Amino acid sequence: MFHSTTDPAEPTGPDGLVDFEFDLTEGETRRRAQVMAALGDTWDPVEVLRGEEEAHALLYSGLDEQQQRIHDDLVAAGVLPRQGRGHASP
Repeated sequence: MFHSTTDPAEPTGPDGLVDFEFDLTEGETRRRAQVMAALGDTWDPVEVLRGEEEAHALLYSGLDEQQQRIHDDLVAAGVLPRQGRGHASP
């Protein structure tokens, strides 16, 4: 939706610019509905999170001492998420 906030008699505002706003509510609502439809009825966000945490644990398992130290430094610096924080989604 386009809505001009300028006086219709004046094509531009006093500063020479045209003020306008877009209402994206309808489009965003439609996009979200389409995403949920694409995910389907079988999508389980809790199961997705569990799978993500299992993959994270597997990825960082079996590190040698130096790799573990680097991993710990990256976690402390906030580069990598702490395990169990629910990092499957922001």
